[in-house]
Amino acid sequence: MNSYDNDVIAWANEQAQLLRAGCFHALDIEHIADEIEDVGKSEQRELESRMAVLLGHLLKWWLQPERRGNSWRNTIGEQRKRLARRIQKTPSLKSDLQDAEWWPAIWADALEIATKETGLWYNAFPESCPWTFDQIMNPEFLPTEL
Repeated sequence: MNSYDNDVIAWANEQAQLLRAGCFHALDIEHIADEIEDVGKSEQRELESRMAVLLGHLLKWWLQPERRGNSWRNTIGEQRKRLARRIQKTPSLKSDLQDAEWWPAIWADALEIATKETGLWYNAFPESCPWTFDQIMNPEFLPTEL
């Protein structure tokens, strides 16, 4: 029997074979449960990362009008599309988006992206997200007024 700690891929293949064969008594239930939970956490991390990138680019667009270009516009559009797809495929992620405690961490990540890429100090940016979720996800919305 393959060890979870030694080779997780071999372990996963073995566990799948045991499941398909109906050998439930031989399953590594604790590690299977951990892996299932990790799938959900991975989906949440992707949502967080994509939202932070989107917000970071919206900030750059807003605060550096002289540098606006197709690259930023494309990144904003791509992140919106992928976020919408992720939310559609995993509707339970909507609860994260409605959680008031979720947004400050995402905003902090977006500020980190924007400060690194613009060279502006943190105090140049709003303390919290100035846009609604509907604005953030609206394909027509690009912040233009400071």
